[in-house]
Amino acid sequence: MTLTARSGIRSKLPNVGTTIFTRMSRLAEEHHAINLAQGFPEFDCAPGLQQLVDKYLKLGKNQYAPMAGVTALREAIAKKVYEASMKEYHPETEITITSGATEALFVALSTVVFPGDEVIVFEPAYDSYVPAMELNGGIPVFVTLDPQYQSIDWQEVRSKITDKTKAIIINTPHNPTGNVWKATDMQELAQVAELHDLIVISDEVYEHIIFDGRGHISAASIPALSERTFLCGSFGKTFHTTGWKVGYCLAPAGLTAEFRKIHQYLVFSVVTPFQYAIAEYLNEPQHYLELAAFYEKKRNIFLDAIKDIGFIAKPSEGSFFQNVSYEKLSEEHDLALAERLTKEVGVASIPLSSFYDKATDYKTLRFCFAKNDDTLLKAGELLQKKKW
Repeated sequence: MTLTARSGIRSKLPNVGTTIFTRMSRLAEEHHAINLAQGFPEFDCAPGLQQLVDKYLKLGKNQYAPMAGVTALREAIAKKVYEASMKEYHPETEITITSGATEALFVALSTVVFPGDEVIVFEPAYDSYVPAMELNGGIPVFVTLDPQYQSIDWQEVRSKITDKTKAIIINTPHNPTGNVWKATDMQELAQVAELHDLIVISDEVYEHIIFDGRGHISAASIPALSERTFLCGSFGKTFHTTGWKVGYCLAPAGLTAEFRKIHQYLVFSVVTPFQYAIAEYLNEPQHYLELAAFYEKKRNIFLDAIKDIGFIAKPSEGSFFQNVSYEKLSEEHDLALAERLTKEVGVASIPLSSFYDKATDYKTLRFCFAKNDDTLLKAGELLQKKKW
């Protein structure tokens, strides 16, 4: 039994401390380093979106929104998803607005995971997945991928499934590797989920940030998947508004009904004027369709800025993260190196070992390129000056 020193209660998450994102951001602040660690844009959202927030504040949209979300926003999401995936979600019974995608993911896992249930997790994995499972008595079962993985070994996935397996969680485009799932991966997932009657939780927050002509293959676009999937999305990444915490969950009516039972007692509703503003902003699809080119340029600026250092860097396929391997430059553990680069060089990153259950060290760091061009160039300059 693990007891907290102060209160004497047993910890529900005894192995969880302060997240690596908070730690590295704090270290960056202490040492006045460029923060390429935590995944938030350095730039503000579009002036037009800000003006819409002002508009709805002045219109008095300042009280509780409906528990499921503002109707106009749910309708706008339904239209957007149908145009992209030809999948119809009913705004009233199959779409819920959440406090960011993190809440959507937590509630989806809480809805389906009971004590003793197993959940397949691809690692490296975003750090909120496993605690959400464990808080509900679930058991994560890991399929381990290297930081530059090209494809998934579906035979290994099948070998990890038991009669206790309840769900599988996926993330495409993937944080932290930047990998984008192919249509063949989605078809394999559909076959596995259907054969074993698994629930799928699909984290698609970077759906519009995909590079080099690739397309996003959503779980919504495959009927055999959409009927058993909680699809979690976010406007924070899409519209440079991570602090607004406006996300959503799409799921069949039966799943949504159970999802909302938990959502209503967790946050009940999401900030009202932002919902109205985003709903109106979605009327112009170019606001999100232009995002890929915007971030692809930033990825390329960062890769060009670090090209002569000696890193091994497979260009990110999506998201706003770039992994770099330093295996030819140093034998130092990735956490130690990340801390030292922050303190001594002035550039903060995230060690990839933080995304693995066993803290596996692949000599790889994750950098966020959702920053101003000058910031990326300066970070490259500082890293170039380091004596490796």
